[in-house]
Amino acid sequence: MRLISHPVLCNYYVTYRCNAKCHFCDIWEKPSPYITLKDAEKNFIDLKKLGVKVIDFTGGEPLLHQQLPELLTLAKKYGFITTITTNGLLYPKKAHQLKGLIDMLHFSLDAFDKATHDKGRGVACYDKVLESIELAKSLGEKPDILFTVMNTNIDDISEVYEHITRPNHLILLLNPIFEYGEVGGGLSKTSIEKLSKWSNQKHIFLNDAFLTLRKDGGNHIENPICKAASTSIVISPKNSLILPCYHLGDQEFDINGELASLYQSKKIQAIIAQEGKLPECEGCAINCYMQPSFSVEINKYFWKALPSTLKYNYWKGTWKHLFNSKSTF
Repeated sequence: MRLISHPVLCNYYVTYRCNAKCHFCDIWEKPSPYITLKDAEKNFIDLKKLGVKVIDFTGGEPLLHQQLPELLTLAKKYGFITTITTNGLLYPKKAHQLKGLIDMLHFSLDAFDKATHDKGRGVACYDKVLESIELAKSLGEKPDILFTVMNTNIDDISEVYEHITRPNHLILLLNPIFEYGEVGGGLSKTSIEKLSKWSNQKHIFLNDAFLTLRKDGGNHIENPICKAASTSIVISPKNSLILPCYHLGDQEFDINGELASLYQSKKIQAIIAQEGKLPECEGCAINCYMQPSFSVEINKYFWKALPSTLKYNYWKGTWKHLFNSKSTF
């Protein structure tokens, strides 16, 4: 049973440019412009009309955008929950400008060992993450640590938890690696079992539905769980709508200041109707699209995802905004 029929999340790529070269990502390889304030404000108005509640300002490295504070200020003006994930390299320089503008601030950290983390990121950023944690806390922010879980680093979780997140009273987000095209990878059965043991730990966010989906072999096109195109709106740095999602999408449509009407048009709705059913969707387990997919339709993944989702939103204080019937959305 479908609970929500409108998009709830916008993945807004402010630029594809990045100052790191992570081995499990290929976005940094792409040339890219930066989004403009003018286009963004028009899109914010339409995103609100369409029912979107959360905007993930992503990239690339979002902090490379020189007008990111202005973009976030506009997003807050229109009532959106904002989220950003950063490698930490630029945060110490921009922290004061960003103060109070990010509801969910995530610092990426994939190993307890500095050399291991920096090698995986292709740039020395471990120390900047630790510096960013201290600075964010001093400014009254509540950052999280986003840990991309791989077969090679799964045993580092305990060290990061015991020596970094717990002492700093941070939430550790365990993000299972996913595969798309020739990038990323999967988790072995052994790793999935090890990871599942962390789901009930205090101040650990692990969506059990992610693990269940992997055990089930990912999305299946004959009975798709993926609702990427109907739950998430993906906007590129060129101000185009990407469908059916960023990672698998091969179609882009110029927005030209008419995002709502474009999204609601027959041609776009016809593409949305194929979500999760395309040949390339078979076996997909991309977290950033499955998280909203699990929240809009009652099935076993909905119930698996519900405890961790409610727990995290309670910790972050965003649950009131999400479920307030008097919300501006």
